[in-house]
Amino acid sequence: MNWTPNRRRFLKTGLAASTLAVFGNIALADDIPAKPEPGTLKMGLNPWLGYGQWHIANKKGYFAAQGLEGVELVNFTTDSDLNAALASGQLQCGNIATHTAMNFIAAGLPIKIVLLMDVSKTADAMITDGSVTDIKGLKGKQVALEEGTTSDILLNYALSQNGMTIADVQKVPMPAADAGSALIAGKVPVAVTYEPYLTIAEQQNKAVKMIYSAGENPGLISDVLVVTEEFLKSKPGQVLALVKAWDAAVSDYRKDTPGGRTIISEAVGAKPEELATAFDGVVYYSAAENKAELGGNFATKVIPEVHKAARAAGILQQDVDLTTAIDARFVNATG
Repeated sequence: MNWTPNRRRFLKTGLAASTLAVFGNIALADDIPAKPEPGTLKMGLNPWLGYGQWHIANKKGYFAAQGLEGVELVNFTTDSDLNAALASGQLQCGNIATHTAMNFIAAGLPIKIVLLMDVSKTADAMITDGSVTDIKGLKGKQVALEEGTTSDILLNYALSQNGMTIADVQKVPMPAADAGSALIAGKVPVAVTYEPYLTIAEQQNKAVKMIYSAGENPGLISDVLVVTEEFLKSKPGQVLALVKAWDAAVSDYRKDTPGGRTIISEAVGAKPEELATAFDGVVYYSAAENKAELGGNFATKVIPEVHKAARAAGILQQDVDLTTAIDARFVNATG
């Protein structure tokens, strides 16, 4: 299996000012044309199944159906390369985790979130050897996790919801792929990790129990489509067409989930059966669901909580103006 869920790693703030200057402060267009403007666009993504609906849209012609002349899906093996390409203007839009978008905005990169693509429910979780049964039982315990990842977000959020802080546990830093193994080997009683490592641990030891997952607050671990402000201004019709193509792909996926999973698995370099539990732990969002989320729960509750957890983990180095992070015009214009 060669797919890597590397979108789960944080990008530290501190992008060079020279790369940020390519966009400048650009006002957004007020009107969105019904048809996309001429020209092709480049979208960055990496091998994470949460971005999979774009592969369905590409395979089944939904981009062309929405009038787009061409959409180049540019694959990156690491978040850092994708992020650098977005910052330098090589890409018009990118698929990144919500917390990564916050880091970009904190660094001064002029981007907007235009689409909530997916949320993790049970694809990110906390597992134990059975000796710990709830979050309050973590006090004083060793917890294996990869620092600076979604695992850090999940742990900090879980602790805060139970009146605790990171100081109440003993963090044992290690790669996410090793956290489950450390639990199985009896080196730690608790591990925070994500799929496929969760399933591997549970298969190797039936005593392993899940005591907390991202599903406690859907959206806490999530992915968004971000677009540069320059592109929002110059090609708003193309942005709308992209959102509509995503929506068509989600509808297709829901009608033929096995077929959709096959397309996505091939695109990320795996077999559908290898990603079965990861697929089961992720929920894709349609345009209609985005209308409710971007103007409701995701904007008013989830993003502030991600922000708080990232700050508590010491990953987000400065506060972000969350009120300007979302541009919901495009999901609202899908009809």
